[in-house]
Amino acid sequence: MSVNGKRRLMRAAAVGLGALGAGELLAATRGGSVIDGIGRLLADIVPVQVVETMVARSGRYDKEATRGSVAVNIVAASAGLALLPERLRTPAVAALGAGAGAVALRSANRSVPGALGGVAAAAVLRAGLRRPPTGIGGELLWAAGGVGMLAAAETLIRREDQRYAERVRRIGPMGSHTPMAEDGLGTEPGLSPLITKTGRFYVADVNSRPPRIDPKQWRLTISGKVAHPLRLSLADLAEQAVEFDAVMVCVHNTPGQHRAGNARWFGVPLTTLFDHAMPEAGATRLVTRAVDGYTISLPMELLRTGELPGYLVIGMNGEPLPPEHGFPARVFVPGIYGQYTGAKWISELELADDSHVDYWWKRGWTNQTLWVTPQSRIDVASSGNGSPGKTTVAGVAWAPPQGVSGVEIRVDETDWLPVELGAESAPAAWRRWRTVVDLPPGTHTIQSRAIGRSGEVQDGTDRPSFPSGPSGFHTVTIII
Repeated sequence: MSVNGKRRLMRAAAVGLGALGAGELLAATRGGSVIDGIGRLLADIVPVQVVETMVARSGRYDKEATRGSVAVNIVAASAGLALLPERLRTPAVAALGAGAGAVALRSANRSVPGALGGVAAAAVLRAGLRRPPTGIGGELLWAAGGVGMLAAAETLIRREDQRYAERVRRIGPMGSHTPMAEDGLGTEPGLSPLITKTGRFYVADVNSRPPRIDPKQWRLTISGKVAHPLRLSLADLAEQAVEFDAVMVCVHNTPGQHRAGNARWFGVPLTTLFDHAMPEAGATRLVTRAVDGYTISLPMELLRTGELPGYLVIGMNGEPLPPEHGFPARVFVPGIYGQYTGAKWISELELADDSHVDYWWKRGWTNQTLWVTPQSRIDVASSGNGSPGKTTVAGVAWAPPQGVSGVEIRVDETDWLPVELGAESAPAAWRRWRTVVDLPPGTHTIQSRAIGRSGEVQDGTDRPSFPSGPSGFHTVTIII
């Protein structure tokens, strides 16, 4: 490419950044986002292998990575428009604006402010391409303005999210604040607590940000193949809710990761709701539908008898569900991976037949129930007790819903050795463990594995999450 061509691309990229900033700021002043709308579209349509790669590489920052990649690609697309002939440039920009508006208005994230922001960004882009900035100073002015407006928009959105989260918290307690009984292991620096703090609990879903739902207007609808359709308020559900301790595990939780958390939940047993609604004989699947139309379903044969307890959860650790964790309600079935256990931001429970097709089935994931397998994680592996070679190894293990019966470790791939288990708070909850091993000087690898009460032993085969769930041993290396 010639020097002039490169300069033209740089000018167009600066204009694109300024246009994106202007559109995002306009949307943010009205509670919307151009970037978030496009991010949700990409999550829905890009090849699942791309999504899996981003999740694996970005970890807990996958949402930030998604927003950043959307912004970069919008700017790159804007730069590419500069290479088009003038007669094609105007229709291309118009199509870009119309596309951004259509994305914002699609059912998955319907947002009029986002649509307005997309159209405004296209208008600014067209104006900037017609009269591009001159010189490096002009380009820097456009780029700096774009960055500043993007930062301002992000600040506005975060402030509104914080205000909404505070309104949710003010609803009042959802469950008790009774502390969990001690498990006998005391305090070990670095060892996960019995209850994961809500602010440190992993977040995983296909939205860039949680929707804002008015609790006074919200109702849960139970419909479909039922004798008695229901509409229930948050207060109606709270009257029937119970507390339970359980670990929730993301299907992307490969060995050693922290996409798992243990909480005290407050929810209505699904069997209680079934007793009220009275499912018909043809109801074979429970479809959990979110306010944005996202759906996940569960087989009724697992839920109807109560042998596999499932809940419509409205509280977490004594408080209402935070927006990022599904306020006002989500479905949770301990023992099934979080991706499959049900949608967040529930609007409807529909009892349907086997003709229903889930969101993730369309994306290539298995249509079979995906069970959480026994897993153990090493949180601590250190010789900080002052005795040469004496190394403390500790962590957490889970095997919901039946529970953990044992944990073992091995050093340098020698024999497996049992460890001390903390007391169990509930079979579906995680269980802490600890041991001390005497190691000679040198480099050592330590692995752990969990044994479920059902007799299932953790699978040590290294397998990625997609499409049937992860497996493998958590392995750490230490130097004595």
